[in-house]
Amino acid sequence: MIDITVSDDFANAGIRVTLGCIQCAVGVTTDNAELHAELDAEEARRLESLDGRPVSEVPQIAAARKAYRAFGKDPARYRVSSEALMRRLVKSRGIYRINSVVDTNNLISLRCGHSIGAFSAELLEPPVIFRKAKPGETYDAIGRGPMNIEFLPVFADGRGPFGSPTSDSERTKITVSTRTLLMAIIAFGEERDLAATVAWAAERLQTYCAATDMQTALIGNGHE
Repeated sequence: MIDITVSDDFANAGIRVTLGCIQCAVGVTTDNAELHAELDAEEARRLESLDGRPVSEVPQIAAARKAYRAFGKDPARYRVSSEALMRRLVKSRGIYRINSVVDTNNLISLRCGHSIGAFSAELLEPPVIFRKAKPGETYDAIGRGPMNIEFLPVFADGRGPFGSPTSDSERTKITVSTRTLLMAIIAFGEERDLAATVAWAAERLQTYCAATDMQTALIGNGHE
């Protein structure tokens, strides 16, 4: 697996974080009826579990919002992707179907409540570090254009930041040309079920993305 570390930035801010990482070879397709059906079912299950409660009260999202505040970033302005995903459901806007990897990523995020980074690993320049973005740092976010990422938790490689719990970058996004996936399930706070979530995610990648050469790891700072 690509060398990934978690910066001391999190421990210094009193933030506990663990990354559930998966690296594998994938075949990206643009249409999968079985995947779409499972996504439909998961959307209904998540809506039922919310039962009218604010999305911000989902424990995994609440922990991510707390981490953002600890870094000095407004979680209402820079929503984590899992929150944005669920808010689309609550507002009956639906979730876009993009490709098999992105759709599986959304399925996993809806199930576990965490934001997830999905990157074309062949476009990375290791090592990778998960750190606090520096003042003035930006990147072109998928579907958003230039985004001010300063003080966000970000993934960075030899070329700089390329992903965050809010939005990943155009530079490393998943396309039909992607051959190797690096997925990172971003779990803030206490998370006892992350190993099981990673195992379930790996199974879904095998089912819907023809994933092979699977490698998994839990990488964290171990601090409250």
